[in-house]
Amino acid sequence: MQNTEITIKLTPDEALVLSDWLERVQMTDLSRMVDDPAAWAPIHKLAGTLDKAPPGILAADYAERLDAARRRLRETMGTFTEEEAG
Repeated sequence: MQNTEITIKLTPDEALVLSDWLERVQMTDLSRMVDDPAAWAPIHKLAGTLDKAPPGILAADYAERLDAARRRLRETMGTFTEEEAG
């Protein structure tokens, strides 16, 4: 296997929303969702990277920033549905 890294680019809104979601998911019983122990390595790496990325993650107005980011992302998605994703 080649030693090539893959770069994923996210907007600040995407990073903030994904970071929040991963944090909430990690607080639940992930063993039900993660059926392969090998998946934990990229999950932890992604979550750790995102924890450092979004500006103001510990800011007093974090909830407002998160709500605004969610709103903006929903607006850009239009009529996107789960069926279209899968």
